[in-house]
Amino acid sequence: MSSKRLHKRLREGNHRTASRQRSRIWLRTLLKRKGYELEDHWLENREEIDAFKARHQVSTTPQTFINGKRIGGYDELIEYFGGKVKDKDAVSYTPVIALFVMAGLMALAAFWAAFGQIVRLQTLEWFIAIAMCLLAVQKLKDVDRFATMFLNYDLLAQRWVRYAYLYPFGEALAGVLMLAGALMWLSVPIALLIGSIGAWSVFKAVYIDKRELKCACVGGDSQVPLGFVSLTENLMMVAMAVWMLIKPSLISA
Repeated sequence: MSSKRLHKRLREGNHRTASRQRSRIWLRTLLKRKGYELEDHWLENREEIDAFKARHQVSTTPQTFINGKRIGGYDELIEYFGGKVKDKDAVSYTPVIALFVMAGLMALAAFWAAFGQIVRLQTLEWFIAIAMCLLAVQKLKDVDRFATMFLNYDLLAQRWVRYAYLYPFGEALAGVLMLAGALMWLSVPIALLIGSIGAWSVFKAVYIDKRELKCACVGGDSQVPLGFVSLTENLMMVAMAVWMLIKPSLISA
């Protein structure tokens, strides 16, 4: 254990919040990993908290001190040790990649449980249907925020705002019905409509107008950039709808 001493303002008595508690745990973990001895200085009431913030001209706690010098919170501590702080506003494909991977695994697992097989054409159908359902759930978490972001690029929503609020429900309904193989007369037109409009809207915004936007595909708080992934989502719905239309004739033949 290093002989270096650390002084930290960590606790805020009954005023602790989940985010402060989480920051406290992260701070302690990082500092122990670096070989520091820890010394906690507790802030027991609101008066002590306000006085501490005013004295050090900070707006948040906990704050970290090393050898009497204030370093800051968790992000500042990472930078102090030479690390790189993740930009919270940076674009990332991680959410949508994770969603598609999970949809694929769920489709494989469900098909194995039902038929004792893994890969058949129907597995792909289930993958697309499950992905539609999962994407709809992300949008339905906060329909208002989704609609606000969706209005930035969807051509129909810009003309008829209510469509932005109906879209997640339509996607969810089409996904569930396609997964069940029921009411194709309803699910196919819905998927074909929203997929076609969505694909053209994304293509126009990204590849014609050259706009740099965030995609609402995984919800209104998404940092996923509008582009190829968004276009793929919509083309998957179109392909699924077309396949469901021609599948009966192919099977009968």
